[in-house]
Amino acid sequence: MPTKQEAFKSSMLRGLLRLLPLLIMGILTLLTFWLVQKSTPPEKSTIEQVRLHEPDYTITNGALSTLNELGNTKYRILGSKVIHYDDDATIDITTPRMRLFQVEKPPVTVKADKGHLDGDLTILDLYDHAEILRPPQAATPTQPALLRLLAQSSYFKVLINDDIIQTDKPITLEQGMSVINSTDGGTFNNVEQSMVLIGQVKGRIERLPRGTP
Repeated sequence: MPTKQEAFKSSMLRGLLRLLPLLIMGILTLLTFWLVQKSTPPEKSTIEQVRLHEPDYTITNGALSTLNELGNTKYRILGSKVIHYDDDATIDITTPRMRLFQVEKPPVTVKADKGHLDGDLTILDLYDHAEILRPPQAATPTQPALLRLLAQSSYFKVLINDDIIQTDKPITLEQGMSVINSTDGGTFNNVEQSMVLIGQVKGRIERLPRGTP
């Protein structure tokens, strides 16, 4: 007759034999998990996954032009340095100059020290020493004579598709010999080539010389 010690050992052995399949499955599961982790490349950090706002190309003395439905130049943007960003397709421009063209009217130039063009190419923000210049134009059979127009401000926003230039910053407007100041900015309509000032407006308006329509 087996002793108590021998009976205990026999009972433990039978228990281990019953648990052996579970132990083998557990070891195989851990081994499979380890192999999968080993073969999977490490994930990039969140910073690396986000597209950084960095330039993908820079052009010196760059130019961007758009044509109208007749194939004529509608506007042209020039800059001593044009920097394009890949993440949002925006463009920073150093010393930007934009020329806006209208049929049978003098081209209007708007410029500044710095510019920013949105990714849709619809809004051009101009900063520091911004100005709008429309040269004088002699009378034609269809158009009256136009005096030189110069508008200066610290900021202008060009709504390219609307042919509108506007600002909410103080503005100085010179037209011929007249000089007018506005505290709250104004809007220039390139189609009509007219300027509307808002806010407190004051200045000096000179009479047109004789012979001027």
